Amino acid sequence: MVTIGWSDAAARAGVTIRELSEIDEFQQVNRLFDDIWHPEPRNVPVPLELMIGFAHAGGYVAGAYEGDTLVGASVGFLAADRTLHSHVTGTVAGRGIGYALKLHQRDWCRKRGLRRITWTFDPLVRRNARFNLVKLGARPEEYLEDFYGTMADAINEGDASDRLLAVWPVDQDRRAAAADAPAVDEPPRALLACEDGRPVFHLAGGEVVLVGTPPDVEELRRTDPGTAAEWRAAVRTALGGLMGAGGEVIGFTNQGEYEVWVH
Repeated sequence: MVTIGWSDAAARAGVTIRELSEIDEFQQVNRLFDDIWHPEPRNVPVPLELMIGFAHAGGYVAGAYEGDTLVGASVGFLAADRTLHSHVTGTVAGRGIGYALKLHQRDWCRKRGLRRITWTFDPLVRRNARFNLVKLGARPEEYLEDFYGTMADAINEGDASDRLLAVWPVDQDRRAAAADAPAVDEPPRALLACEDGRPVFHLAGGEVVLVGTPPDVEELRRTDPGTAAEWRAAVRTALGGLMGAGGEVIGFTNQGEYEVWVH
């Protein structure tokens, strides 16, 4: 089971976490998300009306507070097969607030008899992949090509919205996820590598292959959108192609590579 509870994680981050239910609280969430993503008005992460509806219908809307200041929030809705789909989570970076929120979310699901949590994330963003796969122990189960269509915000502007669907069993931690990885007889080889900041394909055989990512795709979108677009196409071809053919993502290396079991 988990090695740390959400309340301990929240204390370490210096926040308190609670469910939200009032209009002014939902408005605080919108302001926080605006500060994080700077979206166009037509492209907000979650409209106020939907947030209210999700909370009223039994979904998950929670916030992390430092004193009276909202520094993190997460919004999710109930889905099929005893699932919570965590639609959006945003926090002040670098303090462990997101980790505390995810643990709170999992405890919330466990108390309601839900069996898994799903969410989407950009496969090119290394820190999110590492957080989801290594720290939490979630696993991607589907590559979703241009899932949200064109997104008009400061982080995603100009890029296709390819996403991985992460699946996090409520009663499985990262150690159990690691134990599920298959044993292989030879070191994995890179199918897609990061060389001098660019994507380079190689011939790669074996049971497990590696798919690299750019060190900082968000910075790359601002400074070199052409190379960012190359990375999007390359990862779509490599990772999307492998997963579409039945490959399973079983881990993420310290060098920023997806480990894909090909079987």
